[in-house]
Order: sequence, then C-alpha cells, then structure tokens
Amino acid sequence: MSSLAEREAAALAPPTGRIVVPEGMGRPTPGPSALGTDWRRLWRLSWTLAITDFKLKFFGSALGYLWQLLRPLLLFGVLYVVFSTVFKFSSGVKFYPVALLLGIVLYGFFSEVTSQGVRSLVQRESLVRRVEFPRLAVPLSTTITGLLNVVLNLVPVYVFLLISGGKWHRSWLQMPFLVALLGVFCFGMAMLLSALYVRFRDIEPAWDVVLQMLFYASPIFYPIERVIDDPKLPDWLAKVMLSNPLAAILQQARHALIDPSHPSASKAMGGAVWLAIPAGIAVLLLLFGYRAFLREAPRVAEDL
Repeated sequence: MSSLAEREAAALAPPTGRIVVPEGMGRPTPGPSALGTDWRRLWRLSWTLAITDFKLKFFGSALGYLWQLLRPLLLFGVLYVVFSTVFKFSSGVKFYPVALLLGIVLYGFFSEVTSQGVRSLVQRESLVRRVEFPRLAVPLSTTITGLLNVVLNLVPVYVFLLISGGKWHRSWLQMPFLVALLGVFCFGMAMLLSALYVRFRDIEPAWDVVLQMLFYASPIFYPIERVIDDPKLPDWLAKVMLSNPLAAILQQARHALIDPSHPSASKAMGGAVWLAIPAGIAVLLLLFGYRAFLREAPRVAEDL
C-alpha cells in the first residue's frame, strides 16, 4: 500500500539524493530542503500523497468509508452511557449527546494527525532516501488526510443535531474557520514531532501519554461549566484548561455549532483577552515546529 503512494510521489519528483564529496574535493551538496523551490510542486505532492493514503486506508474493506464514521460513533456510545447515566454529566446541558460527539470528532482529528505525524518521515523512509522532494510534503499530507477524515466525521454531528431539535444559526459559519485553525495547530505539532522522532524514538510513546492527558484535561466528555461552577475547584482552573489550543477551539465549536447556551471560549475564560494565551501557544508551536523541521529536513535521509 505504501509503495503505491511512493510511486505517486516519485512521479512528481526526480530521483536524486544528497551528494557526499570526499574531503578536500569541495563542499558537499546540501540535501533536499523542507520547502523546495516551487510551492506548487509542494502542494501537488502533498495532495497526491494525502489522496492516495485516504483511498488506501479503506482499500479492500467491505464497509469502506463507513468505518471512518463507525469509530467515533462507537466511542461516543460507550462514553455517553458512562458519563450520562453514571456521572450525570448530561444534567442541564443542552444537546449533551451531540456536544460529546463533536468533542470526540475534533479530538480524534487532533490525535490522528499528530500520531500519524510522529512516524510520517520514518514511514516514508524508502521515499525519503531515494527521491529529492520538499520534505514538508510528508507532514502536510498527513494533515490534509486528517482534514478529509474530519469533514466526513462531522456529517453525523450535523445530522444528530438536527434530529435532536437543533436549528441552523449564523454561528455555524464559524465552523470552517475553527476546523482550519485546528488543522494549522495540528500541522505545527506534526512538523515538530516528525522532525524530533527521526532522532529521538522516545517521542512516540511520550506523545501517546500526552494525548491521554489532553483527552481528560480537555472538556470533551464533561462541560466546562462543571469546572467553572464547582466551588471546590479553583477559579483559575478553567483558564488553565482552555489555555490548551485544542480545548479552546473545542469549546468555541460547541458554542458555534451546538447551541449558544454552551459558553464561548472567551466567556469561559473570563474575557476575550485571555484568548491570547491559547492563540500565542498555537503560534509559538507552529513557528517552533516549522523551524525544527526546516533545520532537520536536509539531513533526514542520513539520520534515517
């Protein structure tokens, strides 16, 4: 399956590699860069890899794309039974089942892109070693594939919301921008993790632990109002939790899509000025990830 994607990529990039010149014979030719010389070539290659992976993911499967819908729905079913009947998190929360499903879908998007991004360069090792192409196409294609999946997974969210009595309102127009923002954040993390994993293989198990922590630290299966209104919890806890860009985008998505009764991210944090924290963290991670990938890209083939 991966060889087909590699052949698609090879058709868009001429086979060359880093030239090693013996000492005293001149300076070695630098390896392929992250961006290459043509952004259109970068985009075409990224799109080709993403579409190929998207199709191959369900190749030979009887249910095909339905598996992409069934996974979040099955997890939703388990969590809904546990947290609505045992812990009573659904009490007083409008459209709680739909809000839970939306949280699962957006977290699944973040988890998928970053987890796949960690190993993306290593999984393309045979392609990276043989072909000169803009290395940024590898984590970018992972992000594009995740975006295709999350668009597909958001369909049942809209369907269940309408069935539950939800109605269209203008705030729905925020959703494409919120998904795009989350995609940019995921792309920054994918660049950083993929660049680090080439040298430090402990990144993968460490990131698995971080993902589990983020799942419970983000308001996915519980409403942020429970944290804000609980007198036993400190007032600053909600601000700390929503300083995570994933949590802030998730909370704003619930406000925009599910119902205005779900507080917006700015309201939950106590004012729009506090949104500078998750926005700043997202920007810093994007820049740091890009810088790390830019530095490592020319010698990825050697390190592999």
